[in-house]
Amino acid sequence: MAPPKNHELKREKDCFAVTPERKYYRSGDTFIKRNLRPGEWQQHNGYMHVPIFNFERILNEGACLQFVAEHTNVPVPKLLACFEDDGAAYLVTEYVEGVGMDELSAEDQRTVAAELEQHLATLQALTSDTWGGPDGLVLPPYRVMRHCDRRPYRLRPRETADLVFCHNDLQAANVIVNPSTLKINAIIDWEYAGFYPPEFEKPFYQRPGPSVALDGEENDEAALQALLDAAKED
Repeated sequence: MAPPKNHELKREKDCFAVTPERKYYRSGDTFIKRNLRPGEWQQHNGYMHVPIFNFERILNEGACLQFVAEHTNVPVPKLLACFEDDGAAYLVTEYVEGVGMDELSAEDQRTVAAELEQHLATLQALTSDTWGGPDGLVLPPYRVMRHCDRRPYRLRPRETADLVFCHNDLQAANVIVNPSTLKINAIIDWEYAGFYPPEFEKPFYQRPGPSVALDGEENDEAALQALLDAAKED
């Protein structure tokens, strides 16, 4: 028997994209994203795509945007609201104009990287003994989370405040740049951010593609998972 076809999700006014996990909206200078509710989940490659911590990641992003804006000068979209409604979490921010760092020439990307690394240094100066985001959600980077058993992470605090604030999805497409000045307008997509060991923040922005190891690159997923396993509560 053939698998059921996806039902077509309605695109409301101002909805410009639908993915297996999200709906995205833009209205004037406002950007909105929300997770899909279970009744909206989609078939992907013949199987039902069941998102991992889809609801929690939106809430974590809202908390991280507020935290970064309050404690640093790192450019992030202005948070307007983050709330829950009928099984969905909504993130509402200003819409940031610009182009992704990945759309620039190699020379221009090097210029942007120099500024980006200053912002990373600022983030890594923020330390904690408690894992995860400002609201206590532990949502490690996708490259690790995709192997998880879908149970919430319960981790013991560290003996010292040696965890640093990580973005955890720092691919070039998540760095929005003014193409004329090459200044960073905003770093976006903070769903996996929080306090983790420094090695969690891998510089994926240095090459095209997603925040996972590509062919020929060192894969650190097992090493990072081992750090999480060692910190699990008994």
